[in-house]
Amino acid sequence: MNKKRIPPKPGQESVWDYPRPPKLEPVSAHITIKHQGEVIASTNRAYRVLETSHPPVYYLPPEDIKEGVLKQSPKFQTHCEFKGKARYWDLKIGESSVQQVAWSYPDPRPPFAPIKGYLAFYPSKVDECYVGDERVQAQEGDFYGGWITSKIVGPFKGGPGTWGW
Repeated sequence: MNKKRIPPKPGQESVWDYPRPPKLEPVSAHITIKHQGEVIASTNRAYRVLETSHPPVYYLPPEDIKEGVLKQSPKFQTHCEFKGKARYWDLKIGESSVQQVAWSYPDPRPPFAPIKGYLAFYPSKVDECYVGDERVQAQEGDFYGGWITSKIVGPFKGGPGTWGW
């Protein structure tokens, strides 16, 4: 995989211009997540985390997620050196269930305190995610859960051959 930075065009961002440690910022665009024909999340109050070589990850307030569709995953947790300990969530709609579809930080480190309890969804594990009216493409590899739109250029870490970047 080529690690060479793709120069952004006007109105685009390069993930290679994002900082490390990552940056948290509020999002003005409307965020929508759909699965099995249902809107499971819809908000104008999201945040995004920007980190070098990764597409943005969007965090949504729990109040803007359909009630009763998420259940905490038993025993599964990870740790981020910047945000802290993450817990994971399973999705159930009718007969459909998706394991570890989202994650949250119940007690994030101070720079990320605004996303306490907010949930980030893997776009590859639900049917549709939107930033505004644009349907998101999932970041390859599912480790980072980034959301790719036409406004973001890479190359992106996550796929085969990129772990050493």
